[in-house]
Amino acid sequence: MKLLIVSDEESPALWDYYQPGRLKEYDLIISCGDLKSKYLSFLVTMARCPLLYVHGNHDTDYVKEPPEGCDCIDDMLIEYNGLRILGLGGCRRYHPGAHQYTERQMRRRIRKLRYHLWRAGGVDIVVTHTPPEGVGDAEDPAHWGFECFRELLDKYKPLYLLHGHVHFRYGMEQIRERTYGETRVVNASERYEITIPDREFPEKRRNQIIWRTRYRDPYPED
Repeated sequence: MKLLIVSDEESPALWDYYQPGRLKEYDLIISCGDLKSKYLSFLVTMARCPLLYVHGNHDTDYVKEPPEGCDCIDDMLIEYNGLRILGLGGCRRYHPGAHQYTERQMRRRIRKLRYHLWRAGGVDIVVTHTPPEGVGDAEDPAHWGFECFRELLDKYKPLYLLHGHVHFRYGMEQIRERTYGETRVVNASERYEITIPDREFPEKRRNQIIWRTRYRDPYPED
């Protein structure tokens, strides 16, 4: 299965200079946040596959204009073609605003998903906006990662953690892929693609999104 991962910056090749058929090879598109709603709607319209997304800290306009035809997986565990995918958008709280969380609040979000993770037998792909602490993040308050993400990887050992938030254009030394334990941690800034071997899965479920959980929680200030 071939996945296109996008985040933070609209790709000119997929937006301004798009050519018909450029997205036909992908089986799934995942957004790690901070992209224009119209851009995601355009991608899913031109592609032949679903588009899943989590919120970045700058995606406040999604309230009024959510990406059409796309599926938000924030605080959800889903299955798609045999892959168990978990969404945890947002970044560390560094000033007032939406989609920002303290370490304690992010831990609470993960804790609420433990039953679903147990029932699904784990997770294959974790989709976040912010990287784990010490694994591709930065030292400034706005781009500091979450410690609880490392703990999540230690416990469930997913194949991938996909994130954005730390742009390559910031001038910091960035690496596309890092290895943390048994997990490949990928910075999806602008666009990147990964290929995962196909898994056996009941035909009736192939190319369908199987929703494991859906809930909303206000995450009050701690």
